[in-house]
Amino acid sequence: MLLARGSAESEFPGVWGLPGGGVEQGEDPDDAVVREFAEETGLLVRVSGLRQATADVARLPSSGALEHTDRLIYDVVAIGGSLRPEVGGTTDRVEWTIPDDRPLMPFTARLLGRPVTHTGTDGEDEPGGQAVTPERVQRFGAYAVATDPAGRILLTRIAPRYPGAGLWHLPGGGTDHGETPQQAVARELVEETSQHGRITGLLGTSHRYDPAAVGPEGVRMDWHVIRVLFRVQVDTPTEPKVTEQAGGSTEAACWFSADEAGRLGLTEITRAALRGLTGEMVS
Repeated sequence: MLLARGSAESEFPGVWGLPGGGVEQGEDPDDAVVREFAEETGLLVRVSGLRQATADVARLPSSGALEHTDRLIYDVVAIGGSLRPEVGGTTDRVEWTIPDDRPLMPFTARLLGRPVTHTGTDGEDEPGGQAVTPERVQRFGAYAVATDPAGRILLTRIAPRYPGAGLWHLPGGGTDHGETPQQAVARELVEETSQHGRITGLLGTSHRYDPAAVGPEGVRMDWHVIRVLFRVQVDTPTEPKVTEQAGGSTEAACWFSADEAGRLGLTEITRAALRGLTGEMVS
């Protein structure tokens, strides 16, 4: 396993984890892992699969603040470059290794089936403060390609004053603080459609960048949404209903056959999901 060690510039110096890092504004997460891998290891890689979508909450030693991190774990294959450590960054050493008793970032330890020995970095939570909407917004969301035993697909319609108003969209939305993507998609499914489903697979990722989006209050924002898509089966479908917890962005929900859905006004990601129902969608 190729691991990188946190440098003195990182929040957790001396702790080892998978190479990677944050997605830049407007960047496809598939491109981000290739860029971050090259920066931290010197290797050029190709994405061969999406292994896991997860999240954790860490208390940052520098400030004591709680930081929620959504993580997409990729399988990659090295196709070029030479192994070398990052210079002047958040990692300072990189090694092919069999993890032993060295301290591991909790998400890395859990992925490798190792005990989480580096304590104090996650598993904590507390109520959040007053929400602030900056001009530049990057959001991570979890969405469901949900079907029932009859093969119908579950869609939601975007409410007025929201980007894409009137278009039919996949059920889902942003992850809350301390919430995993799996928990988020289950919660959003109930809030937006009143349906209970079970996740049967991980389909891939999607992202949308709109540097001139307009929010519901008419405020312009540099908007970037990163989505993870789950395959969901609703074994006992009911009449979809939007609950108050949906937050106003969803005005309707309905089951549609593939033919019916194909005649609707659809968001880009929903159109791709509908095409993928005959041959599972990938990012």
